[in-house]
Amino acid sequence: MKALFILAASAAMTASSVAYAADAVEQIPQAPQAVETPVVFSWNGPYIGAHTGYAWGSGDAAGGGSDDFDGWRLGGFVGYNWQFSSGFVAGIEGDVNYDWNENSYPVDIDTGFSGSVRGRVGYAMDRALIFAAAGWTATTAHIDGGGFDDDDMLNGWTVGAGVDYAFTDNIFGRLEYRYNDFGSGSLGGADFDFNQHVINVGIGVKF
Repeated sequence: MKALFILAASAAMTASSVAYAADAVEQIPQAPQAVETPVVFSWNGPYIGAHTGYAWGSGDAAGGGSDDFDGWRLGGFVGYNWQFSSGFVAGIEGDVNYDWNENSYPVDIDTGFSGSVRGRVGYAMDRALIFAAAGWTATTAHIDGGGFDDDDMLNGWTVGAGVDYAFTDNIFGRLEYRYNDFGSGSLGGADFDFNQHVINVGIGVKF
């Protein structure tokens, strides 16, 4: 009787072990699922673009006369940004522009081509970059008519601020204000000063 009891207990333990082993085989652990980390946008790298806008210019002659030289403008820009982990952005940018701001008296006077090289600092909030910029600027002034045909290059400084916004990973738009102080020059023997307030709207490609 005792031997029969031991045999029954052994059979029960064997069956239980077999059932547990079967369950263990069936419960195969699943591989961990990959978690996608969102890509953080960066302003780092080179870029190029074009802009248009309007400039309000003011010319002051040494003899006391002054006049406004306002008009539309068209230009292009190229630059490079360095973005740091804190969101701080530093960069350098150059641009070339043409202003349609001719005034006609007995003679025609305009400033035509201009350009600048500026340092930029800013703060990036994902796809928005708020920036300030300052540096060197120059323009060409020209007088023609009444026996005059003269031009001069004026050199000065520029300062401004704006915002760049990335519509895609490569395309961004720009809205910018700039003040240009071109210093003094001379046309036809007359000395004058010239400065501008500028609003630019542009689009660029980031590489």
